[in-house]
Amino acid sequence: MSLNDLIAQESIIATLKASSKKQVIQEMAEKAAETTDLSARTIFDQLLQRERLGSTGIGHGIAIPHARVPGIDHIVGVFARLDKPIDFEAVDDEPVDLVFMLLAPEGEGADHLKALARIARVLRDSSNAGKIRASRDASAIYGVLNAPVTSNAA
Repeated sequence: MSLNDLIAQESIIATLKASSKKQVIQEMAEKAAETTDLSARTIFDQLLQRERLGSTGIGHGIAIPHARVPGIDHIVGVFARLDKPIDFEAVDDEPVDLVFMLLAPEGEGADHLKALARIARVLRDSSNAGKIRASRDASAIYGVLNAPVTSNAA
């Protein structure tokens, strides 16, 4: 599964200025509302509800907030590179600066999990993360997110 299937270049925020996890989720929900028929409030509420179950900060400065959202008919992604890292209550207690938000239809199962795994693989690759952190525009970030996956297996 390519991230190309999950995110459009217009859904990338190259430099998001935010001072809290809640503010990041709010800004990204507003961006997602632009490309869906859903209100930013509905998206925000679903993401916050999921976040209450446990932080989606997966470590290494990365968070993947995600939720199943009523009224959406396909998986939608929004990416943000934060201007300054913030506390996201990540598993390694490190601040987060790369955030990939994933919204899925309510009944979505396997594809949602595959998408989460793919996002984690791309972002946890230190080369990709470094390139994204050095990028200042959406097209460069989009290029890194959609680069072919290389395997380190011999």
